[in-house]
Amino acid sequence: MVHLRTVHNVFHARVIAARLGAEGIVTELRGAVDGPYPIGDVSVWVAETDASSAQELLLADEVESAFDLPDEGEPWERGRRRRPLLLGLTGTQLLAGFALVTMLSAGAALLIRPLMGSDRGPGRSPTVTTSVSATR
Repeated sequence: MVHLRTVHNVFHARVIAARLGAEGIVTELRGAVDGPYPIGDVSVWVAETDASSAQELLLADEVESAFDLPDEGEPWERGRRRRPLLLGLTGTQLLAGFALVTMLSAGAALLIRPLMGSDRGPGRSPTVTTSVSATR
């Protein structure tokens, strides 16, 4: 057996094994495959004689999937298109930018206030000084 590919989860590894198995290529999965928590990388192994045909098959599948067009259908089945609103940015990007600028401004104001010499802080009232003059 020779190493064909390592993937990040068991589901992806099983999909590869099923695809190769449909073509008659026997696979072996090694790594975090079974157990109570099958989380982690999984290696796909094939027989040495099938290695080149397995690589070609997976490469052909990747190339074909790159040219797949999204199917037309119901709106919830299609991917949402994000249209630029301003300066080529989408609404989500503009909202995130506004939130970032607001947070940075608030942080800068909190840092600058002590440097400006103001002894008034939150919850402190200004100091009132009174002078008493004695007149007789």
